[in-house]
Amino acid sequence: MSRRNKITIVGAGNVGATAAHWAAQKHLGDIVLVDIAQGVPQGKALDLAEAAPVMGFDLKLVGTNGYDETADSDVVVITAGVPRKKDPVTGKFTSRDELVEINRKIVGGVTREIASRSPNAVLICVSNPLDAMCHVMYAESGFPKERVIGMAGVLDTARYKYFISEALNVSVDDIHGMVLGGHGDTMVPLPSHTSVAGIPLTELLPQDKIDAIIQRTRGGGGEIVGLLGYSGYYAPAAASVAMVEAIVRDRKRVLPCAALLSGEYGYKDLFIGVPCVLGKGGVEKVIEMKLGDKEKGMLEVSANAVRELVALLPYGKGQAT
Repeated sequence: MSRRNKITIVGAGNVGATAAHWAAQKHLGDIVLVDIAQGVPQGKALDLAEAAPVMGFDLKLVGTNGYDETADSDVVVITAGVPRKKDPVTGKFTSRDELVEINRKIVGGVTREIASRSPNAVLICVSNPLDAMCHVMYAESGFPKERVIGMAGVLDTARYKYFISEALNVSVDDIHGMVLGGHGDTMVPLPSHTSVAGIPLTELLPQDKIDAIIQRTRGGGGEIVGLLGYSGYYAPAAASVAMVEAIVRDRKRVLPCAALLSGEYGYKDLFIGVPCVLGKGGVEKVIEMKLGDKEKGMLEVSANAVRELVALLPYGKGQAT
């Protein structure tokens, strides 16, 4: 007797709950929503389940404060962690070092709970600082590198494509491009590899407008925080679910994801955003693109930023402590 796919989402905040919504709407599988807040995952799962008769999805939705219900998950999306916060007294934000350490403990603990119950799952990291947290999940799970993936490139690329479609007043479906590198100010949009229905972007927009789109893409998350007062969640959740769908439906989609490299692009033992073929086994292939000298330079800047974060982690190579 066949069973439905099982998807666990850890963190029932805006991103996690919205990811559950998108996943249910796409009929991707049964969903377990986990959070430490009493009543929150249960209430959101129940609310979403009550939408099933209206939206027409036949799935099992469970909210829980524990991990036993997550057993034998096919894919686990981890959104748990804390954002940078401003001290109400000093006005200072949490330092990068402090944020890495706080979220290392949270994400590491979650990963151990998940790995012990779903040893064959594919793990998708959404927690920030994303590239560093991928290293945490890889070390703490003991999973092969193919089954630990970071979500950033899909989101950054979506923002990049939307801004291009807005500038040209054309359908987003006709924008083809990709953003590589780490998740943050050093991400690497690739205008030389971007086209609109096959027409090079450089033939359609002047360089100053392309540069403005690149800068807006790099600051896309901050722009939303400035408007809302907190991080965006529709697009991050949608990006996560695009990866989940590629995996559970074995679609072999080429998506930019944070993957642990083994020599590709000249990097080793480093999670960085690159084009990946996503299927049932997670990252089934890393595709190496030909980059110009300027693009290689930007990718190196991005890689160095990731290295600085990873250096803050108390892990040996691939080993948990």
